[in-house]
Amino acid sequence: MAAKKTTIDQELIKDLANLLTETDLSEIEVEQDDFRVRLSRTSSYEPVQTHVPVAQVAPAPVQNAAPAEVSAAPVAVAAGNVPSPMVGTAYLSPAPGADTFVKIGDSVKEGETVIIVEAMKTMNQIAAPKSGKVTAILVEDGQPVEYGEQLLMIE
Repeated sequence: MAAKKTTIDQELIKDLANLLTETDLSEIEVEQDDFRVRLSRTSSYEPVQTHVPVAQVAPAPVQNAAPAEVSAAPVAVAAGNVPSPMVGTAYLSPAPGADTFVKIGDSVKEGETVIIVEAMKTMNQIAAPKSGKVTAILVEDGQPVEYGEQLLMIE
């Protein structure tokens, strides 16, 4: 039976500690045969919670408008309008330099992708709500859009 190594390789410990610092890791563990060493950084501070005020923007005044009800329902598609289902960036083509999905005067089928809205690094394909002819494109490529903003019209 082989004798167990009883001395600790202090050079290895120093190298691992340096590696821990250089790589900004919080923990490192090395195991070789019957020898195992684990280094961990712990802090003695308690996280502090702070309240950061969020700037609020006052809505623009609306003249001669009846009180509106706030609803979490999806944006209604009225007579061929294609609204943005989210806040994001509108793209008219699938990739930079590629042909646009649709042009004014193009015929589209229900469910066909007509525009992309990027939100949180996710490309969301927006489909035509009905078949028909594209009569207006109301946004430019790369334009920021709001929830419910009309993107294009299909008649």
